[in-house]
Amino acid sequence: MDLCVISSTTTINPFHSCLTRRIGSRLLQSDSLFVSRGGCSVLRFNGRLKKPIKPLEVSCVAKKIGGRRAEASPAVEPSVKEDRLPADLQVTETKAPNSSVKLSVEVPAIVCEDCYQRVLSEFMKMAKVPGFRPGKRVPENIIVGFVGRQYVLRATVESILKRTLPHAMESVTGKALKDSIQILSSFPVMEKAYSQLKTLSYEVVVDVVPELKWNPENGYKDMKIVVELGDEIDAKKACERQLRQKHKSLGALKIVTDRGLQVGDFAVIDISATTIDEDGSTGQAIPDAESKGFHFDTEEGNRLLPGFLDSILGIRAGESKSFALVFPESWKQENLRGQRAQFTVDCKELFYRDLPALDDSLADKLLPGCTTLKEVEETLIKRCQEMEQEAKEQATDNAILDRIRKMVEVEIPQSLFEEQGRQFYGARLLEIQGNMKLTEEQLASLSSQKAVNEFLETQRESITNIIKQNLAVGDIFKRENLEFSTDELLKEVENSITEFKKHKQEYDEERVKDQVQEILEGAKVLEWLKERAEIQYITR
Repeated sequence: MDLCVISSTTTINPFHSCLTRRIGSRLLQSDSLFVSRGGCSVLRFNGRLKKPIKPLEVSCVAKKIGGRRAEASPAVEPSVKEDRLPADLQVTETKAPNSSVKLSVEVPAIVCEDCYQRVLSEFMKMAKVPGFRPGKRVPENIIVGFVGRQYVLRATVESILKRTLPHAMESVTGKALKDSIQILSSFPVMEKAYSQLKTLSYEVVVDVVPELKWNPENGYKDMKIVVELGDEIDAKKACERQLRQKHKSLGALKIVTDRGLQVGDFAVIDISATTIDEDGSTGQAIPDAESKGFHFDTEEGNRLLPGFLDSILGIRAGESKSFALVFPESWKQENLRGQRAQFTVDCKELFYRDLPALDDSLADKLLPGCTTLKEVEETLIKRCQEMEQEAKEQATDNAILDRIRKMVEVEIPQSLFEEQGRQFYGARLLEIQGNMKLTEEQLASLSSQKAVNEFLETQRESITNIIKQNLAVGDIFKRENLEFSTDELLKEVENSITEFKKHKQEYDEERVKDQVQEILEGAKVLEWLKERAEIQYITR
């Protein structure tokens, strides 16, 4: 455990050095037309449901921007227009929460009868009814009795839905989100209603492209941005840290026998912590702050909870220390900010480093190819300066994106939220798989619907913020008539596909193209915003 990143949940960061997306593979699958979701029936549309996409690397240009923007469904397909119904449907459209629309559909009896006759014709083609040649007309009562009245009823209701739903959706053509149709009506209730009335009524809800409201209007055009830079990205300090780490790696750890812990030592400790209530009594345990056999490098003490290192200086192997600290207001976990806590530390082992003299004789070991200590330092400082510039640019991008996110007001469609969240969960799962070998049982548990839902709930705010950010970027790109060249797009698509092939991973070229297009849009928007923003840098 690392006390500097104590957290039971995953912090989502869309700005990876490479885009983490799986293009194609899905975790949830079903062969039936209808799948239960929260007590409702969900129609599989174009053979797909909302399913998590496993992550993959695409191209490093993705560090600029990630995520899926809302895509409207295409215009009504020609086949739908050609399939004229015997009578018009009665469709009532009602606005629903989270950028969605509810459609109440009433199907006339004549349309239901036409669907019923089509179902019977299909059964006649497929069924081998004794006494009748295949494909020949079979009396209605015989074919229904042969197939089973309940099966015919169910097939008719499915046929009515499949045939009428595209027509009912015509009113939201151009604004409905792909794969977001959800049938609210219970299938058994629809079966019963049709069997009794020979008509059918049902309700569906569909997510639509969300409408953004900027506050203030056009506020993104003249932003004043303050970018906070941590001193850890300072090239000189980073170079000193790297040189120190390389030097330490050449030394040996030796057991401390005659003194307590001091700065420069390395210790193996057990940590536990509980909250302290307002009356001073012991509260609840803080699981995220507990660790067994934690490897503590005292030279990295500034990365920990303020006061932690000072509180255990002098502790000897086999000893325990208990002390109270307060989590700072800047702590990563919001629920711990400002919280007083009682820590107990048990020192299991204590070591000091026996280091060789830092001179030219170590140059090649510190950095292969170097012959002098000065050459090592010059090479490291050059690398660190490049990293500092990249970190500064990334911090600037993050600050700008955070600002425009806060300027937009928008209702997030549930389907968009789920897809974005599942993509991030897939990325997290890939990261775990890369760091450790998972058993089939562990993988099955992490891939379960329960695990995905828990992630979506705990990360709701982060996912929502990223969606708002991406929607804002897309809106600016459209508003300001920004564009990129076809050559840029083709080059990045080619680079992305090369990465997939290099890692022997599956991909869908159209999806790669769509996502690369999003990335390029994001890069153009950031470039445009930075040219017009007043940016100030401060070191925290």
